[in-house]
Amino acid sequence: MNKKQKIKAIVISSIVILIISAGLIITKKLLSQSEINSTVYQVKKEKYENCIEIAGTVAAAEEQTLQALGDGTVLGVYVQKGDKVKKGDLIIQLDATEQEYNLAKLDYDMASTKITGSKKEYELQQKQRLSLLRKIEDRKVIATFDGIIADLDVSVGDSLEAKDSVGTLVNIDYLTAEVEIPETDVSKLQIGQKVDFTFPAYDGESIHGYVVSWPAIGEVTSRGATVVNAKIRIDEFPDDILPNYSFTGKIQITEPIENIVVEKYAIAYENHEAYVETVGGKRLEVEVQPYGKTYVKVLSGLSGGEILKAQSKAELSGMNRMGPGQRPGSQTRPMTEAKGAGGPPPGGF
Repeated sequence: MNKKQKIKAIVISSIVILIISAGLIITKKLLSQSEINSTVYQVKKEKYENCIEIAGTVAAAEEQTLQALGDGTVLGVYVQKGDKVKKGDLIIQLDATEQEYNLAKLDYDMASTKITGSKKEYELQQKQRLSLLRKIEDRKVIATFDGIIADLDVSVGDSLEAKDSVGTLVNIDYLTAEVEIPETDVSKLQIGQKVDFTFPAYDGESIHGYVVSWPAIGEVTSRGATVVNAKIRIDEFPDDILPNYSFTGKIQITEPIENIVVEKYAIAYENHEAYVETVGGKRLEVEVQPYGKTYVKVLSGLSGGEILKAQSKAELSGMNRMGPGQRPGSQTRPMTEAKGAGGPPPGGF
């Protein structure tokens, strides 16, 4: 093969390679454009709550353990389980014969001392009398507030020892609970903040309460975490909810926020103005701002639910927004109304 033939072969080979390369590029572009044309995105509504999640058990507003303060035999039981009582009502009476005898004898001795004894002796007897009166009162179990007998297990004739617990008196005008607040969230607490409760024992709507107080000092848990035990209160609740029932809930830091979001690949720009195109071919001017890596937040032009054509190809196949388990902070809790929407963007709000 002479020189001219070699040059001719090289030129022909180069042309063939260029034609093949151009064909591959055109084919790739056509496939890419076809993929874009066949891809659609749905505009979603997402609602977020800035809150502190809590859990625990509720307690009665007041609770009194019914117990004897001394040994003795039960002479009278004046209430039953479920009865309502007033502050100062007598619930249980123990035998006080010995104490009453000692008081009567002392009163007799005091009468003699007042006439023939010394002033000092009489003063000592007066103090002794106060002690005997207290012992007589200790033979009674008295209600210390208005409430309901939640539990009672005692009968006339039973022999009780000091500190024996025989029942419980509760005041359920309202319920309370103490919940652990992480030290990083304490600065967000405010008196009166709304608290939403969910009880496994109750199928109705959420029950509402509010923050009452929290101490000026933290505690270290067995897990090594520093927390503050905040007190919360429920004033109105159904009869199905009883003291010691468990709950989960959330303290609302701010009111819920609703966003309209869509993948950024559904947005196109012309003269620096954003627009979208529906599957029906309608062009809509929109105002958007970045919302995470692959989404934008729609500020105007869309109301949610629209199906939009893709305007560009996704940068990474299968890329999704952060899931609920990857949210940036414990205070941001997503409540998604449109199916398929995920958690909040990196960095929160």
